[in-house]
Order: sequence, then C-alpha cells, then structure tokens
Amino acid sequence: MNDQLIIFDTTLRDGEQSPGASMTRDEKLRIARQLERMRVNVIEAGFAAASNGDFEAVKAVAEAIKDSTVCSLARANEADIRRAGEAVRPAASSRIHTFIATSPIHMEKKLRMSPDEVVAQAVRAIGWARQYTDDVEFSAEDAGRSEIDFLCRIFEEVIKAGATTINVPDTVGYNVPEQFAATIRTLIERVPNSDKVVWSVHCHNDLGLAVANSLAAVRAGARQVECTINGLGERAGNASLEEIVMAVRTRRDVYQCDTRIDTTHIVPASKLVSGITGFAVQPNKAIVGANAFAHESGIHQDGVLKHRETYEIMRAEDVGWTANKLVMGKHSGRNAFRSRLQELGVVIESEEQLNSAFARFKALADKKHEIFDEDLQALMNDDSSEPKEHYRLLSSSFHSETGELPCARVTLAVDGREQNVESSGSGPVDAAFKAIESIADSRAELLLYSVNAITTGTDAQGEVTVRLARDGKVVNGQGADTDIIVASAKAYLNALNKLEAGTEKLNPQV
Repeated sequence: MNDQLIIFDTTLRDGEQSPGASMTRDEKLRIARQLERMRVNVIEAGFAAASNGDFEAVKAVAEAIKDSTVCSLARANEADIRRAGEAVRPAASSRIHTFIATSPIHMEKKLRMSPDEVVAQAVRAIGWARQYTDDVEFSAEDAGRSEIDFLCRIFEEVIKAGATTINVPDTVGYNVPEQFAATIRTLIERVPNSDKVVWSVHCHNDLGLAVANSLAAVRAGARQVECTINGLGERAGNASLEEIVMAVRTRRDVYQCDTRIDTTHIVPASKLVSGITGFAVQPNKAIVGANAFAHESGIHQDGVLKHRETYEIMRAEDVGWTANKLVMGKHSGRNAFRSRLQELGVVIESEEQLNSAFARFKALADKKHEIFDEDLQALMNDDSSEPKEHYRLLSSSFHSETGELPCARVTLAVDGREQNVESSGSGPVDAAFKAIESIADSRAELLLYSVNAITTGTDAQGEVTVRLARDGKVVNGQGADTDIIVASAKAYLNALNKLEAGTEKLNPQV
C-alpha cells in the first residue's frame, strides 16, 4: 500500500458554503498561501462556474500557488468544466474535480436522468476535463446512499475515460465507519484498474462521524481525504483536516501511512480561517481548541509535570501552539511590519495597501502596548480599504448610564457622502445598530452577534462577528477594536457591505 495520504483541502470551496462564510478574493489568497505553507497536497480553490467572483478567486489562487495542486469543482457539463479549466490554467499543477449524482433518489428526483444517461454524461465530462489537465478527479455525489453495483459500473467507465482520482463522498453524512469502510474495500476489490487511480473520500459531519468515516476509509485503502480547516463546511461541516492529519501521524501503527503536512502550521491556519470567516473555534475542539492541551485536574497536572506523555499523546508545539509572543510595538517600522505580515501569510500588493494597513497598525499600537500575531490577523481582517465599500464608519460616540436610556451617535460615509444620526436602544450596541439601520434601511435580519477577546488582558481587542440574512443570502461581518462597541459597529457595517456586494453563489453539495 502507498504510505502517503494525500490531503485535499476544500476550505475555500465546501468550507465557504457554510452560511455566512463567504470569502473575498484576497481572503481566499491568504488562506491558500497558509495551506501551501502547511504543505497541503491539493487546494480546492472554489467552484469557478458559480459566479464571476468565484472564477476570479480560483484564477488568483492558481496564479499565486506553486507548491500545491490547485483544483476547481465543476458539475459534469461542458460549460462548468471549461470554466474550471480556464480558471486553473495558470497553476503550476492543476486539477479539475467533476461530479454527478449517483444515488437513486438524486438521479430520479434531482437529475431526472436514467442510470445509463448518468454514466454517459460522466464519461463525457472526463473527456472535456482532460482537454485542460491530465489530473482529473471524479466524484459520485451521494455515493454513501448509492447502489454498489452502479458505483462499480460508473467508476469503471470514468477510469477508462482517464479519471486519475476516484472520490467517494458521504454527501449527507449518512454512513457509519464500519459500513463506509466496507464500501471502500468492495469498490477497490471489484472495480477494474482500481490500482491505477487514487481512491478518495469526502465525508460530511451530520451525525458527527466525518472524521471517523474518513479514517475508516483510510484503513480500507483510501489514499486521499478531502477535509477542511476547523471542519468548516456545508451544514454540520466536513472532516476536520487537523484531526485527520494528527490521527494518522499519531497512530501510524494503525493507519500504515502518513501525510506530508507541516503540522506546526495547523494552529495558525485554524486561527486565520476562524478570523476570516467569523466562525469561532470551540474551546474543547481537538487539536486547535484553546483547551486542547490544558490540564485542570490536579492528577493530570501532576502527571504531565513528571512526564508529558502520561496525559499528552501529542506535543502542543508540534501543531503550532506557542506562548503569545510580542512581535510588534509602537516603535516598529514599516519593513518589520511588512515582513511580519508576510510571515503570517498576508501579502501586501501595493504601497497604498501597505500605507493603509500600517496606519491602522500605528493607531492600534497607541491603544495597546503589546501587539500579538492575533492582533495583526484581526487588523488585516478589518481592512477598511476593500473596494466597493458602500458604508464606512467615520466617527462614533456612545453614552450609557445607570437608569438612563443608552444612546449612540454615528457618522457614516455612504458612497463617500457623510451622514450623521443618533439613536437610543436597550444598550449601547443596540443603539449603535439602530443608528446604522436608520441610515442603511437594509431590512436584514440579525442572526448572530458574538464577541471574542483576541488576546489576553483588559486592553485586548474585542473581535465581533455579526451574521445578517436578507432575501436568502447570509453573510458574516467582522470588526475588531479595543472598544467593543466600535468593534460591533464595524462588524455590522462589514456585514452590510457584503450584502450590498450581492455576489451570487451556487452551492452544489458534494
């Protein structure tokens, strides 16, 4: 058996399909560079046919990434595949990932195609994809509920047509580990030329079994796992990259394979994705949660102090956990600032962008003396220089006093035109949101408001996530500031700007 497990990261595609997790082109580039630094084998950069914005984002990742294969998803039709092929054309190593549904319910109710028609369409799709690249992946959507005989048939035909990776998705998270492993084992045994392709799995977490199913498939012979940072993804999410990688590395005796991942970049990647999407990592999350290597029990503390391996099966530093380290201060210069951002995967593409970011850094340094990496990440997530910004906070003042009605006064730039407004509310944040709404009149529904401290200390920046919904579109807005009410106003405006951008996305569930 091949002892290398290929890690296929779909944070930028399936991860982005989490309601509110849509990313800008520049945000995708930052995450892609971190994935490359982590030595991910394949980066699925998006679904190029979904929108012009998605096409441009996939193309930008393809142009920037040199050490990982860049992939685009495409339905099994000519238009999608040609769009994907054009988007990944600039990549040093490119892949097209095409799919079609194979379960009886999907073929009958969604596709309205016969099994023969589905096989013929899949074969045609491989032919179109091979006009752009020799690296073609085929997925049987809803394979977890498909008939095994039909899977054997369609996989045999797409392998003949030139597919090099065969992906078996548990699209709706229906499978359990023993069953899924048996499916993978049967397919490898029964499909002709199964040894000529890489067998892959893509598991969803609807029953909390995505990682377990993926690992069971690895034991059965799968040698690619499709996963995401922090388990981000459609509905309950995908298999978590960090958990897959560390399970395989920690238990090589069981899985008989390993990945090429540089695990010291796992925690920085987790923090970057969390900051950009606004999806906080739960404290007890394996590997990357704040409590993952914390020991409260006196017995555990005593054991770890005597010998780490009494209660720790991994070293915290091996996955990127380090003590907070002061990296910048108010006296730091532009070159040091630029260098540190590059180390964090943030590439400054123009002097204008550097000047804007450096000005925000200096303003932050005047408010708090210790600037940590997390502060810099939040500062770049809070970039107010993005194009097409409809609303911008110019100034604000808030008043809250026991026994008095809290009020807020905000000054906004709306398409460059200054507007002032005052409002009251049940608290200063509520007053700020009502003041903004009196200008924006967005008719959006507030689904989520959450606050997290970026670092320790009373002068820590507060990072606020606001989730808004309107007309079926859900967006997350982020804002950070040492003043939590200002951070809240920034987050609300960030979400409104995303709603105004109005980018339309298609969300195939693979």
